[in-house]
Amino acid sequence: MNRPVEAAAAAEPTQYLTFLLGSEMFALGILAIKEIIEYRTPTDVPMMPASVRGVINLRGAVVPVVDLQARFGRPASPVSRRTCIVILEIAQADERQVVGVVVDAVSEVLDIPATEIEPPPAFGTRIRRDFIAGMGKVRDRFVILLNAEQALAMDELTELGAPELIAPIAEAIPA
Repeated sequence: MNRPVEAAAAAEPTQYLTFLLGSEMFALGILAIKEIIEYRTPTDVPMMPASVRGVINLRGAVVPVVDLQARFGRPASPVSRRTCIVILEIAQADERQVVGVVVDAVSEVLDIPATEIEPPPAFGTRIRRDFIAGMGKVRDRFVILLNAEQALAMDELTELGAPELIAPIAEAIPA
């Protein structure tokens, strides 16, 4: 009885922010994105993995900044004038975590209907399959739709959320 409603909801496009990492186009669901900010050099945090560039002060909040290229096991892209930090709010255990991700360039916000999204490929990608929510078909090419919760669900990020680790760092970061 609810089939027409479910079919209409499935056919409704979902908005994604597309961005470049190297020469590849990726996308994140727009609902997880809080804002996009100009790149600023994060404050280093000792003993963090290579994929965590450091932390930034975002209006008084300490936000870890993750290099997605490094998270995917690739060399980090050089910072350019188009490099920016996308601020996301993702589910981590029983709470919400604000995380920044470094991207080479933000492209555009696209509506991608569910009918134009394929499941993650079983092979052939250069990133872990569980990091991919799907493959969106956009203008005769594929865009990798990231699963932000999986791609950023690292033990290191959870540890970074510990107040005893962040408090001394937060005080040292200029506002």
